[in-house]
Amino acid sequence: MPTKRPRQLDSPLVPTMIKYSARAQAWVYRKTNGRIGGTWRIGAGLRKPVPTLLLEHRGRKSGKLFTAPLLYLTDGAEIVIVASQGGLPTHPQWYHNLVADPHAHIRIRAERRPVLARVATTDERTRLWPLLLRLYADFDNYQSWTERKIPVVILSEDTAAAPS
Repeated sequence: MPTKRPRQLDSPLVPTMIKYSARAQAWVYRKTNGRIGGTWRIGAGLRKPVPTLLLEHRGRKSGKLFTAPLLYLTDGAEIVIVASQGGLPTHPQWYHNLVADPHAHIRIRAERRPVLARVATTDERTRLWPLLLRLYADFDNYQSWTERKIPVVILSEDTAAAPS
């Protein structure tokens, strides 16, 4: 059950603001190779900046290429991202797109590489969630603001991908 959910999150403007601010951040990130936009400095990230990557994925309906800037955690050779969408009641579009087509690319600073996405198992999520909270404590708030179980997604190297 959500607790202390900010009323502003229910504004129909929130998804639009997220969409356009993500586009702007991705544009700046690309232009500066992540020197600007490569760390998240909002909320818990103000005191402890969090690394940011760009996730390039295909729309499951349109087939168009989309880019989402996301916070990430490195876990060995894998990259971990969270489909929190700031605690909104629905999963982000990028999550649905990755479930439909797990082949994607990530860009960390100037490096772009192919990845294969999968949703973390219950055991993996249980292990990773405390690490994610150490990375960005606001994930805990986001989980408390929504009834959905926020998915954790693991990105591994896509060795079958054609060079891009």
